[in-house]
Amino acid sequence: MGSSSGRRVGRPRAAQRPDSGLEPRAELLAAAAELFTTRGYAATTTRVVAERAGMRQASMYHYVSGKEELLAQLLESTVTPSLVCARELLADDTRPAEGRLWELCRTDVELLCAGPHNLGGLYLLPEVRTERFAGFHAVRAELKDGYRQLIAATAAGGALAKSGLDLRTDLVFGLIEGVILVHRSDPERPVSEFARATADAALRIAGA
Repeated sequence: MGSSSGRRVGRPRAAQRPDSGLEPRAELLAAAAELFTTRGYAATTTRVVAERAGMRQASMYHYVSGKEELLAQLLESTVTPSLVCARELLADDTRPAEGRLWELCRTDVELLCAGPHNLGGLYLLPEVRTERFAGFHAVRAELKDGYRQLIAATAAGGALAKSGLDLRTDLVFGLIEGVILVHRSDPERPVSEFARATADAALRIAGA
């Protein structure tokens, strides 16, 4: 009998998770996001991730190499949309840099705090400092450089020496990522409120 859900067949799956309609890899990422942010990365085994996704541990390795790959993909998923936004804003020189910087800050905060799980909190894991997560760090560094370019393009930023521009960029970027902790301690506050307030504060730090 054919499957109407579009799932691959032939590998046994445990009945731990309702049928979400996701492809197996996406289902594993969803399960990992939930478990890493609620139980903790170190405390979560690949077996538990597989069971939460509704499959056996052996089947999981048909889709991902292990727990580190899942974490790397989740981390990159928190940065890539913001980087796309930064590239678009950098290319739009018809608008003042101050407005584009504010928009990037607001959008970045909303993306960091989006979704049912606080994936930004995974940035704080000690494991993330290792070479295995070089891809995440490269994307994050490009996003940070986007902030730097927008700050430099503002009237105040254009008057800064390189050391001053680097400091302002570090402070603004640190403020944006620091919202992760604030949001974790106050999850009921509307994300849009966090986003607007953070963008306002970022422009003051940038001197714009």
